[in-house]
Amino acid sequence: MSGLDGPDHRDRPILEAEHEAFRATVREFLEREVRPHHAQWEADGIVPRELWTKAGAQGLLCFDVPEEYGGAGVTDFRYNMVLAEEMTKAGASGPGFPVHTDIIVPYLTSLGTDEQKRRWLPGCVSGETITAIAMTEPGAGSDLQGIRTTAIDKGDHYVLNGSKTFISNGILADLVIVVARTDPEAGHRGISLLVVERGMAGFERGRNLDKMGLKAQDTAELFFEDVEVPKQNLLGDEGSGFISLMTNLPQERLSIATMAAAACEAVLGMCLDYAKEREAFGRPIGKFQHNRFLVAEMATEARVARVFVDDCVRLHNAGKLDTSLAAMAKWWTTELQTKIVDRAVQLHGGYGYMNEYPVARAYVDSRVQTIYGGTTEIQKEIIGRSLGL
Repeated sequence: MSGLDGPDHRDRPILEAEHEAFRATVREFLEREVRPHHAQWEADGIVPRELWTKAGAQGLLCFDVPEEYGGAGVTDFRYNMVLAEEMTKAGASGPGFPVHTDIIVPYLTSLGTDEQKRRWLPGCVSGETITAIAMTEPGAGSDLQGIRTTAIDKGDHYVLNGSKTFISNGILADLVIVVARTDPEAGHRGISLLVVERGMAGFERGRNLDKMGLKAQDTAELFFEDVEVPKQNLLGDEGSGFISLMTNLPQERLSIATMAAAACEAVLGMCLDYAKEREAFGRPIGKFQHNRFLVAEMATEARVARVFVDDCVRLHNAGKLDTSLAAMAKWWTTELQTKIVDRAVQLHGGYGYMNEYPVARAYVDSRVQTIYGGTTEIQKEIIGRSLGL
C-alpha cells in the first residue's frame, strides 16, 4: 500500500471490471492534467476552465445525464464513487467535479423541463458549463428555512435580491441554482429554486474566499440585486424547492462520505509508508508498540468506513438509501476522517506540520468535511428524529 493508492480494490465486491477500467482512466487523467499543476492552482486559488473541458472530453463529468442531452446515461453511483476516490487520493481538491456531477446537475436532470435540459445539460457534460448551488447565506447555514434571499413574481419573471456565501465553484460557475423565497409567508412551502446564468444584470460575484484548506477550489460570495430571472429558469414547481433539496441531499451526503472514506485510506497509506521508513532510536518507528497499535486502529477504522460506505452506495443504486442512513454515513465518516488525519500529523511529528508533506495538506483539507453538506450536529438531529425522538 502507498499513501497515494490506498488499499487493494480487488477485495471490494461492489466493484466490477468496468469500474476498475474507469478508475484507470481517471487515474491517468489526474496524473497527466492535475498532479503537475495543482500546487500552482493552490497558489492561484482556482483551476483553469480548460481543465473542465478536458474532463468533459474524457467522459469524467455527469455520467447520469441521458444520452439525448449529451451524457452517457449511466445511473450507477459507483462511477461517481471511483472518481471521488481517485481525486481524493491524488490530493486533487481543486477541481469541483464531484460538486458539479454528484450534487448540482442532478437537480437539472430530475427537475428540469425538456427545454431546460436541452439548454443546459450538454454544456454540463462537456465542461463548458460549470454549475454551483447557492444555499448558504451570511445569516443562514444549515437552517435552510432561515434564508432571506427573495424572488418576487413580476409576471413573466422574478426579481431576485439577496446574498449567498461559501459557494463552491462560485467564481467559475456559469449556472447557479439559487435557493430563494418566492412566498415569505408560506414557510418551507415558500422556497423555490431559480437558475441564475452568468451575465444576468445585477448578478455579481464577491471575492474568492481565502479558506484554511481546499485552496485550489474557488469558493465565493454571490450577490443578487434586482436580478430579473425569467420564469423559464424556475426549476421545478414554485414552492417545491425545500422538498427538492431534501430529496437530493442524501446523494450529496453520500458523495461527501465517499471522499471521507477514501481520505481515511489515503492517510492510512501515508502513515504506513512513514512508519516503515522513518527511524528513531535505531529502528523504524512502526516497530514501537504505540505506533504499531495506532496504525492498527487506523486500519480497522478505515476498513469499517469502507464497508459502510460501499453498502450505502449499493443501497443508493437500488433506490433504498434513506435520509437517515445518508446522514449516518456523512457524519461518521467525516468525523473519522478528521480523527485519523489528526493522529497522522502527530505520527509524522514536525514533518506532519510542513505543507510539502501530503499529510499536512490532508489535515487542513479535511476540516470542512464535518461542516458542509450539513454539519455533524444537523446529521445527528436528522437521525434522532428518524428514531422517533
